Amino acid sequence: MDLDEIIAKLEQMGTEQTKRTFIRHGAREPLFGVKVGDLKKLVKDIRKNQPLVYSLFDTGIHDAMYLAGLAVDPKSISREQLQAWVRAAYWYMLAEYTVAGAAAESAYALELSKKWMEAPEEMTAACGWSTYTNYISITEDGQLDLEELELLLRRVRQTVHQEQNRVRYTMNGFVIGVGAWVPALYEEALSTAGAIGAVSVNMGQTACKVPLAEEYIRKVKEQGKLGVKRKTCIC
Repeated sequence: MDLDEIIAKLEQMGTEQTKRTFIRHGAREPLFGVKVGDLKKLVKDIRKNQPLVYSLFDTGIHDAMYLAGLAVDPKSISREQLQAWVRAAYWYMLAEYTVAGAAAESAYALELSKKWMEAPEEMTAACGWSTYTNYISITEDGQLDLEELELLLRRVRQTVHQEQNRVRYTMNGFVIGVGAWVPALYEEALSTAGAIGAVSVNMGQTACKVPLAEEYIRKVKEQGKLGVKRKTCIC
């Protein structure tokens, strides 16, 4: 399929109900309201055509942008392309999932995550924290900088409640990620989670809640899943 055919397909697959849901969460026009599960059905048709993937993202249509993130080859995407993507990621689904997933599996995961964390723009900074968390989830502990992770846990402990809205959410997620995926830092992450307590995030007109990090981390251990890494973080 070419670009026009895929856009037509997306328009056909969208529903007003899903569109309204996405808008309540922060999406804006243009979008068709295609469920993520339905987007995944199209991935096999475009994955081998990476120029088409980039063209989909460049449309600015939310559904096409998210589909691009599902179909991208993270091993071939350039630093410049990821920089362009993060600038265009105007709401959390694109920043914290689409761009963060692609960046975390790219050759620039650490470089860009740490750069983006320091950005003044809320979505870029949130993307940075989410990228690093995703990177942790797929990287063996021997390849992780545990001292750096400890410093970041300390930073979360000291600053999370003063950060911008979605940055607070992704910082909380970072603590959970370290506690769940890095056994050597389980106790440190658990201590950090207890220190920060409940993290307040404005979730808009939705029923979504912020997970309590301490409770979440303990549950991972109880379920025997501590340190179990993921094969991919693109979802």
